[in-house]
Amino acid sequence: MVAIVAFVGHWYLSLFCQTFFLHRYAAHKMFTMSKFWERFFYFLTYVSQGSSYLSPRAYAVLHRMHHAFSDTPKDPHSPHHTKNLLTMMWKTKNIYNAVLHRTQKVERQFDRNYPEWALIEKVGDSWISRAGWGIAYSLFYIFAFLYLDMHWAFFFLLPIHFLMGPIHGAIVNWSGHKYGYQNFDNHDKSRNSLMLDFLMMGELFQNNHHKRPNSANFGAKWFEMDPTYPVIKGLEKLKIIKMRPTKGASEEFETGHERRIEEHA
Repeated sequence: MVAIVAFVGHWYLSLFCQTFFLHRYAAHKMFTMSKFWERFFYFLTYVSQGSSYLSPRAYAVLHRMHHAFSDTPKDPHSPHHTKNLLTMMWKTKNIYNAVLHRTQKVERQFDRNYPEWALIEKVGDSWISRAGWGIAYSLFYIFAFLYLDMHWAFFFLLPIHFLMGPIHGAIVNWSGHKYGYQNFDNHDKSRNSLMLDFLMMGELFQNNHHKRPNSANFGAKWFEMDPTYPVIKGLEKLKIIKMRPTKGASEEFETGHERRIEEHA
């Protein structure tokens, strides 16, 4: 039970930081927050992702490119321009690293207005930090095996802990553009993979999100539950965040997204 609780806790805390901080805040600017709370969620993202820490800047740039060039050859992670899930993940990794280390030229509309914290960026991307977190996960499972009667099969969960952030991204990018239904014609392959998306906290409502990229609620139909949205509303009531008008968010890539649709038409 300890191993299960630890795995589920790591899965959802890491996933929340990815959808709330990296996706809806860093990439889309759906809401604002004070510098204190920005640093708080920045640090929480580092702690929750650990060995698989993703830079808010690099994540924001890639995600804005994804919206602007969705399911075209310029999309950094489309399942329709790669042979399989692993080749898509490898392609995404290479583009991510190029953006992170500024070895790839990025259009100005994508590369601006995102949170930055040089210390966490340096520490989070270091091999010392990544290896340290990996050792910590391993030691926890060894302790549980030796003293808490954990079954040896739970050691197979360790690779998921090591690569938690990229695994979340791979599930969303692959399934969200291959499997499910469409509420809207977005001129791409985006799909809603689940009607009740508790597994990915709303991230698998990709078709809805590509239609309304500035909306903090990824659900569109009455039966589509986005579990992250009530949390966002709760944080707004606590005055931790402040929602932005829909038209005021996502200015970073909106022009590119509109240009892609016009070119398709």
